[in-house]
Amino acid sequence: MSEDGELLVEREVYLENGVHIGTQSQNADMEDYIFHVKKNGLAILDLDTTDKQIRSIANTLNKYPKDEVVVVGRKDEAYQPIKSFSEEIGTKTINGRFMPGTFTNPQSDNFMEPEIVIVTDPEEDKQAVREASDVDVPVIAIADSGDSLENIDMVIAANNKGEKALATVLYLIADQIKGESEPLGANMEDFTSQTVQVDEEEAAEA
Repeated sequence: MSEDGELLVEREVYLENGVHIGTQSQNADMEDYIFHVKKNGLAILDLDTTDKQIRSIANTLNKYPKDEVVVVGRKDEAYQPIKSFSEEIGTKTINGRFMPGTFTNPQSDNFMEPEIVIVTDPEEDKQAVREASDVDVPVIAIADSGDSLENIDMVIAANNKGEKALATVLYLIADQIKGESEPLGANMEDFTSQTVQVDEEEAAEA
């Protein structure tokens, strides 16, 4: 728990990792989660809401067997955060391309029957969202300011374009799932790729 009110981490951690940074497009579905819009049109997401959503999602996921949870991420930026989350919590993952029929075609080699699905970008992962909806599986989405929430059951409003932002969100969900009695084996930095960490270290030394 942070010293900054009741946030899970210090507000500065959210800010440094860009969790609050939206896009220059705003979807009406996300209106309630936008703190303000800058003069250049860039939306800033409400971190207090994001923090509450992370807690709520963790509570929801604790009601499901972890091997029945599937985390989906098509983008490269989602790869390491999803991988680390799965290693800590024991979920299944679909990193990279989502093969059509994965949730709907029992004849598919990739067929899965999850009880709940997490997508790291409802636009990039729209095939997974559509199929989960078709088979009445609830969907949790990490959604940015410009995303539609069609067929999304629960949302975390956060920057889903940057690896560090995704890592922060998934780390905090994992930490909340395990609780104080069972600390994570990884730290927040482990949820990002080594390339990102090295680049930042070199920039700091320059």
